[in-house]
Amino acid sequence: MIHIGELNTLTILRETDNGFYLIDKEENEVLLPNAYIKEGWAIGDEVEVFVFTDSEDRPTATTVVPKIKLDDFALLKVNEVNNIGAFLDWGLPKDLFVPFKEQKTKMREDKHYVVTMYLDYESERLVASSKIDSFLEFEDIHLTEGQEVEIIIYERTPLGFNCIINKLYKGLIYENEVFRNLNIGEHTIGYIKTVREDNKIDVSLQKVGYVAQDENQEKILNILRGDAGYIGLTDKSKPEEIYEELKMSKKAFKKAIGGLYKQKLVWLKKDGIYLTKEGRG
Repeated sequence: MIHIGELNTLTILRETDNGFYLIDKEENEVLLPNAYIKEGWAIGDEVEVFVFTDSEDRPTATTVVPKIKLDDFALLKVNEVNNIGAFLDWGLPKDLFVPFKEQKTKMREDKHYVVTMYLDYESERLVASSKIDSFLEFEDIHLTEGQEVEIIIYERTPLGFNCIINKLYKGLIYENEVFRNLNIGEHTIGYIKTVREDNKIDVSLQKVGYVAQDENQEKILNILRGDAGYIGLTDKSKPEEIYEELKMSKKAFKKAIGGLYKQKLVWLKKDGIYLTKEGRG
C-alpha cells in the first residue's frame, strides 16, 4: 500500500514523458515527476520517495523530504492566509493547508506555529492543525518517573512551557525550573518528573532522583579536581549563575553539595566550595 504523507520504498515500473511511474507490492501506482528523477535510475530499481497530494489532489511522489511527515510535529512558517485558511511552508511546491477550524489562534503571514499533520480521510488531503492537544493521548499513559524522553516545546503558559512527549503525550516544564532559553518548536531531551493522579505530566530538563544527584556530585568533584579545588558558587548564588557554570538547577546543586559535605569531600564557605583532602581522592 502506498502511504500518503510518509516515506515509501517503491519500484520503478515504467517511464513516460511526465516521469517515472512507481509501484508498490500491491501494484498501486504513483507518478514521480521528471523534476525529481535522479541520474542513473532505471526500470526495476527500488527508490525511497515521499508521497503527497498535488494541486489537483492526486497522489504524487517526490524525492524531497518535507519538514513534517504524517502524524509528526514541526514548527512551520505561514506563507499565506486567505478566506479559507492558512498555507504553510513545509518544503514542497504545494503549501500545507490549515483550515480555520484547525487553528488554535488565528494564524498570521510570516509567523511560525507548531503544527501536526494528518490525513483528512474524506478529501484524502494532507492537512495541518495547531490544535496540538487534540492529537495527544491523555488517558493511557505509559511513562515512569526519571524516564528520559524526547520533547518538543510547543506553547508558553503562565506556569511554564507545554511540551509534546515522545510525540504522544502532553507535559509541563515549570517556569521556575527552566535555567536556559527555550524556543517554541525546539526539540530536546527531558526527564519525567511526575505522572499525577489526573494523568498530567511534569517534565524536567535535568535528570531527577538519586541517579541525578550522584551524577551531579561527580560533576562538581570533577570540576573541583580540575580547577584548583575551588568553585565560586554557594547556596546563595543565583539559579542562573549555577546553571551557567554547572548546567544544573539550584535545587539539584544544593542537594549535590549537601551530599558531598556529608561525605567530607568538600568544605562550604562564604565565598564558594573547596575540595577537602579526602575529596582529592
